[in-house]
Amino acid sequence: MADTTQPEPTESGESAAQPSAPTAASEPSTPPKPSEGGEPAAQASAPEAASEPPKPSKPSKPPKPSKDEKRAERLARQITAFATGHGGSAEGQIAHIGRGSVRIALVGADGEWGVLVAPSQESARRAAEIAGLTLQDAFDGELAAKVRTGPYEWARMAGIQLGGPGNPPAPAS
Repeated sequence: MADTTQPEPTESGESAAQPSAPTAASEPSTPPKPSEGGEPAAQASAPEAASEPPKPSKPSKPPKPSKDEKRAERLARQITAFATGHGGSAEGQIAHIGRGSVRIALVGADGEWGVLVAPSQESARRAAEIAGLTLQDAFDGELAAKVRTGPYEWARMAGIQLGGPGNPPAPAS
């Protein structure tokens, strides 16, 4: 029902119209209609929206390196550390050693040697490329001549060949 009360006169005799709050029955409220952008019209026509500069988008993150790339980078750091610790440079040779493994044999400038194991030929080559390792085709000739063997290696080689701990004798039948 609509409010039909008359405005009351004031002291001066004039009637002051006092606005009454609309009731749910008298004036239905309508939701704002969406504009073309999908936002309500009241929000789209706000003067603040027009004066605000558009928010800059977040810079895109570089793609995460794959597992093989991470392994290659880790191997490259190890190769670089070996070369730094043994004369500043190193040479190497890559060889397949079994199912799913590749050996990187390293020879430092001072003659010390070491071995790293890589999961694949590609990651071994990538690690050598990142570290700046000079690769040889085979571990013979010039590369083998650079290796300095110590007493441990000589004793181990001699022990294997000259009566070192051998295989146990076969059981008598």
